[in-house]
Amino acid sequence: MGRPRGFDEAEVVRSAVELFANRAYDGTSVDDLVAHLGVHRNSLYKTFGSKRGLYLAALRWSLTHDVASVIDRVAEAAGPVRGLREALAVPTTGVGLDLLLLAAVERAPVDTEVAGIVDEAFTALDRAAGASARSDDASGAAALAMGLTAVILGLRMRARSGAASADINQAGDALAQRLGRH
Repeated sequence: MGRPRGFDEAEVVRSAVELFANRAYDGTSVDDLVAHLGVHRNSLYKTFGSKRGLYLAALRWSLTHDVASVIDRVAEAAGPVRGLREALAVPTTGVGLDLLLLAAVERAPVDTEVAGIVDEAFTALDRAAGASARSDDASGAAALAMGLTAVILGLRMRARSGAASADINQAGDALAQRLGRH
């Protein structure tokens, strides 16, 4: 019989989410993970199989906890202005859309499993954005929802790159109000 695990797997995954959301997959080495998570290399490999295995667990955890809460807030928002504000709000806990955004641009192009996970999340965000937009034009509703998702992700990317929150919110408000008039 082996030794009992000396770490909380769920806590390791949550900590890995933050590390991957801040440094991305390629910017995080196994040594970084071992140091940051406080887990021995052998334990990491035994539990998750590889860095990629831990990354997938972290991505799924983030989607279930961080992204799902953003999606819920967007879907429940009263109109596109509130929906955009909810999506762009700086998370008080978790990483919000950041790990999803990095997964989309860094890993999805080279990893079909990550691409599938990202696509599912984008589809859920499209549905939520469509619900907040409440378009009367059924044929254009899907396109509008996809456009709102693209705006949300683009503005979040701008925020990550250092744009002021006030500028991001102003851009989101202006676009949402413009959409509301058409």
